[in-house]
Formats: sequence, C-alpha cells, structure tokens
Amino acid sequence: MRPLQLSSILEKEFNSMASGHHTPVMLWGPPGVGKSQLITQIGEQHQVEVIDIRLSQMEPSDLRGIPFRVDDKVEWAIPSMLPDSGRHGAQGILFLDELTSAPPSVSAAAYQLILDRKLGAYQIPPGWAIFAAGNRQGDRGVTYTMPAPLANRFSHFEFETHLDDWVAWAYAHHIDERVIAFLRFRPELLFDFDPAHNPVAFPSPRSWEFAHRALQKFQPHSNLLQGALQACVGPAAGVELNAFVGSLDQMPDLDAILRGEEVPVPTEIDLQYAVAAALVGRAIKAREQADEANILGHILNYAGRFPQREMGVMLVSDMHRAIGQALFEVAEFSDWAQSISDVMLYS
Repeated sequence: MRPLQLSSILEKEFNSMASGHHTPVMLWGPPGVGKSQLITQIGEQHQVEVIDIRLSQMEPSDLRGIPFRVDDKVEWAIPSMLPDSGRHGAQGILFLDELTSAPPSVSAAAYQLILDRKLGAYQIPPGWAIFAAGNRQGDRGVTYTMPAPLANRFSHFEFETHLDDWVAWAYAHHIDERVIAFLRFRPELLFDFDPAHNPVAFPSPRSWEFAHRALQKFQPHSNLLQGALQACVGPAAGVELNAFVGSLDQMPDLDAILRGEEVPVPTEIDLQYAVAAALVGRAIKAREQADEANILGHILNYAGRFPQREMGVMLVSDMHRAIGQALFEVAEFSDWAQSISDVMLYS
C-alpha cells in the first residue's frame, strides 16, 4: 500500500481511540522506505508524544518491570518508558519499532500489552494508539519469524514506495530540487535494494535524504561530491546523480520564466525534469507573496509549452500537491487545463 494511503489509515486508527474501535497496526516493509517516519508524522500532526520502544534491545524483564517486596508480597515497578497520562499526556502513540528484530522471548512478553493494553497491573491510557513496524525476513535484516499469537494481535499493512508520494513529501521538507528532478528522470532508483547482494549503500527514500544533505555540504568541493553521493545511495546511483547535477549549468533562466518572458524549453529530457522540479520549488517559495498569482500564471504558461504534454502535466500535478487549491484560482489554470483536456491528470 502506498504511503499516502497508509498515512490515512494511521490517521483513522489514531482517531478511532475516541470511539473504542482502535486496532494495533503493523507496518511491513524493507529498510529505508519511511515506515518509522510515517508514524512519527502522525504524532507531529496531532502534537502528541510518540514513545518509541525497541524490543530488540530489551530483555523480557525490561518490559515487565523490576519486582520488589511489599510486606509478604511481590509487586512490580512499572518501567517509566511505558505511556503514563500524567507524564506523557492523555493521548499519544506507543510505537514498537523493529518489532520483528526482537527475539521470541521478548516479543512474547508484549502479547498482553498489545492485545489487552495492559501488563500485569499496568494499563495503557485509553487515548494511546499502538503502532508497530518491522522488516520482512527477505530483507536481510536481523529478523525473526513473527509468532502467530503476536501476528494475530495486529492488522497488517505492506509499505510500498511510491514516487508521487515521496515527491510531495520532499517538497514539503525542502529536499533539494535537483534530487527530486533526478528521481523524476530516473524513477526506478527511488528504491533499488537487492537483498541477494546485501549492499551497504543503496537507493531508498531515506538515503536520498542523505544525498540531499551531501549536496548541501559537498557542492563546493567537486573532488569530494561524487564520493559523498555514492556513500549515500550506492556507487551507480551516486555517479548518475553527480552527472545529472553537473549538467544543470545548461538550465534556462528560471527568473525570466517567472517574469513571463519567452524562454525556450530545453530539448534534453533530463533538463526538462530539472526545470519542472525547480519551478515547483519556486511556486512553493512564492506562496503568500503579493505577486503569487502572476508567478503561478507564468509557470502554468510555461508548462503548456513542453513538447511532451505529459511533462507539463507532471509539473502542474506536483505543484498542486505542494500548494493546494490556490492553483485553481489562477486565471491561467483554466487555459492550461483546456489545452491538455485529453491527457489524464494523475492524483
């Protein structure tokens, strides 16, 4: 299932705590695709705490707590990491990350916590959702087969990478437009992991964020840039991205496009992707500026001039995901939409 859909599912599961219909959710997927980040974003959207518990780093007794004697009885000291409405708030997310990396003896200790929302005398506060994530056995991570009793305590969803969803996230988080343009040009490299070869560095949504950081740090040092990019996304993808970035000195004048001047569309496909990504970035920066409508209008006019109309559709679709309904209020939008009425807009 694509990230946008999973985000909606997690959102509804979190909100369902109020009606008592919450079911613990388990996200499955390869390393680096953004499972943990997706859950963290739900906590950020609701401004609640996300308690991240890594069962793989625990012993069974760590979860149960430490026993101590009270008169002639033994009671248990509840671990401070578990949700407490007084310390952590009435609502929140208990996130069991890397759940499949926990040995069976530890995961068994979590059975009651996940299904019954209690552990001995401890009770998870009613406003807290339970989410978990883990790698599949074929992903070459440290994984154990999930015991059937534990698996039956979750609803299970498979995480699938999706370029449109990643691009929307990337613009929202100010990822370098050159990285976005490159992945539009080479979409198959968004995630390229072959567990049979067990690579150290490989292309993934997580490692492309690392490549973004490398561009900010090593751009002025051409002798270091390619090696830094390869260290993030692997040898082959790093070479390709470095070559792509190096070719962008042939980019047209973006400021002239925003002023509405007649600027030729590049003939090279890679430069067209780069221009499209850069113009979406400029549209985002123009939000709430006095001349926003003029800038968006000039971008829409330029989008209609691409030789392949699908390229213009991609540009406008990404722009809509980034800035929302404001795009429809621009006068030039109806003209552009009419010009591509026979081309399907993807969502």
